[in-house]
Amino acid sequence: MTTAFDPADLAGRPLANRIVMAPMTRSRAYGPGHSPTGSMAEYYAQRASAGLIVTEGIQPSVVGQGYPDTPGLHSDEQIAGWRRVTDAVHERGGTIFAQLMHVGRIGHPGLLPGELRPVAPSAVRPDGQVFTKEGPQDFTTPGELSADEVRATIDDYVSAARNAIAAGFDGVELHGANGYLIHQFLAPNTNRRTDEWGGTDENRIRFAVETVRAVADAIGAARVGLRISPSNPYNDIQEPAPDAVYRALVRAVEPVGIAYLHIVEATTGLRPLTRELRGEFSGTLVLNPSSEGPTGHDALGLVEDGTADLLAFGALFLANPDLPSRLRTSGPYNTPDPATFFGGDERGYTDYPALATV
Repeated sequence: MTTAFDPADLAGRPLANRIVMAPMTRSRAYGPGHSPTGSMAEYYAQRASAGLIVTEGIQPSVVGQGYPDTPGLHSDEQIAGWRRVTDAVHERGGTIFAQLMHVGRIGHPGLLPGELRPVAPSAVRPDGQVFTKEGPQDFTTPGELSADEVRATIDDYVSAARNAIAAGFDGVELHGANGYLIHQFLAPNTNRRTDEWGGTDENRIRFAVETVRAVADAIGAARVGLRISPSNPYNDIQEPAPDAVYRALVRAVEPVGIAYLHIVEATTGLRPLTRELRGEFSGTLVLNPSSEGPTGHDALGLVEDGTADLLAFGALFLANPDLPSRLRTSGPYNTPDPATFFGGDERGYTDYPALATV
């Protein structure tokens, strides 16, 4: 029986175990031009015992930013900052992928320089608010991307992926989940286009598929992962009938030969779809299971029963830098402090103790 503590092969790359640090926004890119700091390098290095680290969302372009102090991968200073992070992780034996996250409509003009404003598949304003340095602000109506701008945005992902490899990352994960740009193209309430990028299921998956193909062509398919979250309502997404579109998406990217598919389950009721998608995909399946089901040590059975190849943990990894060791012994676990999740200093960031110091 395979367990979460057994080594794994990720498209030819050996992983020490099957436990993944899930991507988590921390809003602490205080370096020049939203570049990583030494504190960020220490944060990720502390968690290098994960089989795979997936970074916080990194904007592939200036307009892709949606929160304060989130990092980019579109400038030389950002590449240099991330090189310090990847070197620190590799020195401790870890593997690290950069998550490329364009937020699309989930942002605010106040977070962007000059006259830039958020963009999206269609000019549909999301319900809700976004946090800015001036406090919560209502979302605004995004600009609808022209066909040429859609192609240029794919090019931005490609450029950022190349920058990730230059910065020493082992690969990239394309964030197609949680209501951000790729997900906005997939969802019918956010993609109301009638051109080749919208309308039918085939057209709504096109942006995701073309981005996967372009990035794989640029850096190699074995260095690419894709994250999806069918029916996740986060960020005002509505997908009442997700099965057909996600089956079509996975079938379309399967021939590309990407390293992994990362599924975020919004509810345990989506487990049948997860199993269907696993049947369509021959690569590694990473599962971020719903918090409605078993968590912590109790979730490890999802590897043992073959539901997933790798298992991703979010807040538990945030608070427990040595999480694989703690999972092996069923704890004890540090308790995450939500007040320090976004922004701040080392408190709630690099000061969570490992077991040896508890």
